[in-house]
Amino acid sequence: MSYDPDALLDRRRLKRRLHVWQAITLLVVVGAVLVLLQGRNALLHGEYIARVQIEGLIVRDDARNRTLARLAEDADVRAVIVHIDSPGGSVVGGEDLYRGLRSISEAKPVVAVMGTVATSAAYMAALAADRIFAREGSITGSIGIILQSANVLELLGKVGVEPVTIKSSELKGIPSPVEPLTPVGRAATEAVVLNLYDFFVDLVIERRPIEGADLRALADGRVFSGRQGVENRLIDAIGDEATAIDWMVLARNLPAELSVKTVRTSTDKEGLLEQLIGLAGKSLFSNALTLDGLVSLWQPSPR
Repeated sequence: MSYDPDALLDRRRLKRRLHVWQAITLLVVVGAVLVLLQGRNALLHGEYIARVQIEGLIVRDDARNRTLARLAEDADVRAVIVHIDSPGGSVVGGEDLYRGLRSISEAKPVVAVMGTVATSAAYMAALAADRIFAREGSITGSIGIILQSANVLELLGKVGVEPVTIKSSELKGIPSPVEPLTPVGRAATEAVVLNLYDFFVDLVIERRPIEGADLRALADGRVFSGRQGVENRLIDAIGDEATAIDWMVLARNLPAELSVKTVRTSTDKEGLLEQLIGLAGKSLFSNALTLDGLVSLWQPSPR
C-alpha cells in the first residue's frame, strides 16, 4: 500500500501544530491555576510577615474580616504590619477592624504604621496593635463620635412641599431632616453618641498607658501630629515599616530574614465617592441610627 508523500507531510505538519496548541493550552491552564492560588494565598511560600493596608474610609467589610481571621490561623504568618492611611469611618467599621487585629495579636505580633492620616475610627483600629508607629508629620487622634443631621423644613416650604410623617412614637426616626428635633429627641440621640464615645475612650484606656483623667483631656476630638502623639502617649514611637520590623526582631524575637508580603484584605470595589455618599446618607437622613450609622471620622473644617 503506497502513501502520497504530500499527504504524509501535511499530516506531520498538522500533528506538530496540534502539539503546539496543546502545549499553549496547558500553559494557559497552569497559569490560570497559579494566579487563582496566588490570589487565595494558597501557594507554598514559607514563613513571612504579612503587610495589611488600610486606606480610605473604614466601613464594615466581611471580606476583610475573613482575611484577618485567616492570618490569625496561618502558621506561616509570623507577624502582621498594618499600614493605616485613613481619616476614619463608621464606628462599627473601626470596631470590626479593631477586633480582627486583636484576634491576630493573641497569636503573633501586630504593629501599626501610620501614614499621612490615622484618625478617629482609624486610630481605634491602630489601638489593636502591640506597638504603634507614626511619621512626625502624621495626623492622628480625633477621638470622638459624630452624628450629623439637617433640618430642611424651611427649604421644603419655599418650594411648596409639606412633609407628612406618621409614626408610632415621638422618638421613631429621630433625627429626621423633615421634622424639628425636640428636646426629648436631642437628649435620646446625644445619649447614643455619648455611649459610643465612652466605648471608644474605654478602648484607649485599655490599650494605652494613659490615666483616665489625662485621657479625657486628650479625647476631645482634637487631632495631633505624630510628634505630639508620642508626647501624649497616644502612639509609641516615630518610625516606618523598617523601624517596626526592627522592633519585632528585638522585642518579639522575630527572625530578621523574613520577607514581607502584602495581603489583600478586601474584595470591595466601591469607590471613594460611593463610600462618601453612603456615610453621608447614614448621617444626614432617617437611617442615621442604623447599626453602622454613627461615624468616627475626621475631616478639616471648610473655610
